[in-house]
Amino acid sequence: MSHSFRGGRHELGQNFLTHTPSIAAITDLVRLTDGPLLELGAGNGALTRHLAALGRPLSAIEIDARRVRQLTARLPHVDVVLADALQIPLDAATVVGNIPFHLTTPILRRLLRAQEWKHAVLLTQWEVARKRAGVGGGTMMTAQNAPWYEFALRGRVPRGGFTPAPSVDGGILTIDRRASPLVGVAERRAYEQFVAAVFAGRGGRLERVVQHAVRTSPSVARRAVAQAGARGALPRDLRAEQWALLWSALRG
Repeated sequence: MSHSFRGGRHELGQNFLTHTPSIAAITDLVRLTDGPLLELGAGNGALTRHLAALGRPLSAIEIDARRVRQLTARLPHVDVVLADALQIPLDAATVVGNIPFHLTTPILRRLLRAQEWKHAVLLTQWEVARKRAGVGGGTMMTAQNAPWYEFALRGRVPRGGFTPAPSVDGGILTIDRRASPLVGVAERRAYEQFVAAVFAGRGGRLERVVQHAVRTSPSVARRAVAQAGARGALPRDLRAEQWALLWSALRG
């Protein structure tokens, strides 16, 4: 068996977490969740052993076969699995992991399409965590998913807290599935297309952008923006609840 699916540590883009305060912070956030755990990218097990101490069913995914053997020997009560985070079913109640920075976007996209999990505690690049949490303005990806998920920035991890050190700091991001979605699941595709059209739209004022995005009249666009409490706002300024109100007003 080869040592990994894709080669050695450099090819895998592994930056192992060594920052003790961040390991503790992630563990504490996971402790607030419930159900079985799925760890993506177990690496050398720095986080895995703390998750195992929570006493919940834990599956730890690792793509490096050599490290899988080491973790299996050190943590016999953990289900350590040789697998790719881009292929493994994301079917545990809580997903946690130090996500390889170069795979952050595809893993997030997979996660936000999976139906089984309820909570996620992820270590990503700092800027990705900030953007997903809407710090400094929302992004299209976050707005498209916010009716079904709540995003929050929980901490910053210095680049020196990894081995080897990456070129940027990390950020701790939590994602929780909403118990009551703000938009119906059956409307998801149409809603996502609407958000994309608004973010790509031109016209300056939100009313005009919305008018062109959905090809409606100026009066309908003005009324919808007013009902959403979004007069004078830009797309990046809208909260999840405002996007949902805007969508509902236009659908109505």
